[in-house]
This record gives sequence, C-alpha cells and structure tokens, in this order.
Amino acid sequence: METPKTPSPDATAEERSRELTGVAAADWAESSADPRYRAAVVDLLGALAYGELAAFERLADDAKLAPALADKAALARMAAAEFQHFERLTGRLREIDEDPAAAMEPFASALEEFHRLTAPSDWLEGLVKAYVGDAIAADFYREVAVRLDSDTRALVLAVLDDTGHASFAVEKVRAAIEADPRVGGRLALWARRLMGEALSQAQRVVADRDALSTMLVGGVADGFDLAEIGRMFSRITEAHTKRMAALGLSA
Repeated sequence: METPKTPSPDATAEERSRELTGVAAADWAESSADPRYRAAVVDLLGALAYGELAAFERLADDAKLAPALADKAALARMAAAEFQHFERLTGRLREIDEDPAAAMEPFASALEEFHRLTAPSDWLEGLVKAYVGDAIAADFYREVAVRLDSDTRALVLAVLDDTGHASFAVEKVRAAIEADPRVGGRLALWARRLMGEALSQAQRVVADRDALSTMLVGGVADGFDLAEIGRMFSRITEAHTKRMAALGLSA
C-alpha cells in the first residue's frame, strides 16, 4: 500500500482527506477486498447508525421539554433529520450485505451508558449536551473519515452535516445566560463533564472493537501514528473550546 503524504497539522479533516493516498484514494469495491478493513468499516457504520438513532430519540425527548411551540417544532425537524441520517447508514449496511441491527449491537451498551451518565436535568442542559456531545463525536468521526475509502468517506461526512442544532443551541443558551448570568457557571461545569464522558466512552468503544482499533493505529488503511493521534485530540479539544466560547461558556 502506498504511504500517505503527511498532511498539515492545521488542515481540516476534509483538507487532509484530499492529501492522503492509499485506501483514502480507493473506492469501496477495491478497499473492501481486505476483510480487516471491511470489518472496521462495518463497525464504524454500526456505531454511527446507533448514534444517529440515539440522537433522534434524544431530540424527540428534548422537544417535550421545550418551553415554546416554535422550539418544539424546531427540535422535531432536527430529530427527523437525524433519523434520515440513520436511514442512510442502515441502507448502506444493507447494500454491502450486512445486518444493520447486528452492526449496531456492539455499541449499544457503551452509548446507553454515556446517555445514562449524562442525562440532562432540564431543557438547557439538553441543548448543551446535544451541541457539545454530538460535536465531539462528529469531530472524531471526521478525523477517522480521512482514512476511509472514497465511497464510505463521502457517506460519513454527509451524515455528520449539522442538522441546524448548533445555531439553535447557541441562540437559546446565550439568551438564557444573558437573562440570568448564573446559568453560565452551571452549564460550563456540565459541558466539561460531557467532554470527559464523551472521550472516555469513545476510548472504550475503540478498545473493545479490534477491527476499529487496528484501523486507527495503521493495521489497515492509513492509520494514525502516535504523534498524529496526539494532534487529532488537540484538534478536537481546540474545536470544543471554540464551541464553548460560541455558547458564552468557559472551557
């Protein structure tokens, strides 16, 4: 396999995907001939699909807590968009002759545990959770997408598109802090807890799945070396800090 070029540490995930060669320059038909790579992609799509299903359920629940009818409708539209992402992922799994339920099952426990440990106590915590928690996961998956074949990468990046929740959350949280500055301290602590739990669960998922961990460290595809893993987490942390600032919170 051709050795990938070394991308700029400051490049975005999409920019780095254009700089890579090897598997990242091939399509699914070519890349899936390696059973280890195929297993890793099935794991990745299963994890993403379960995450989208959980996001749909969570946004539907958050809509019940919304203080105004317009807010309920906005969250309902976002939930519908998440379910469409779920349908695309499970459709892709069926296209490659994989059972979506079987692909998602290994990730159910870890993701349910994350949601159990980070159950919001009110509407604002729910907004921050979706904004911060989903964004951390999306940043990680975008980093991984750089190493994927062109067909899978295009699908992953498409389903990670923002459903509108980011701007909605920023608007509502900033308005709440402006109305009562004391809210900011509580939400900042909550967001830091979400960051820690999200990273912990991500590490658990990867560690439990041999195919995924092998792909990430370069056993298949164009994996990360230790230095790049460090840079990846630095980029994710920096993006989290910027999102916190957008909310009007300290990281």
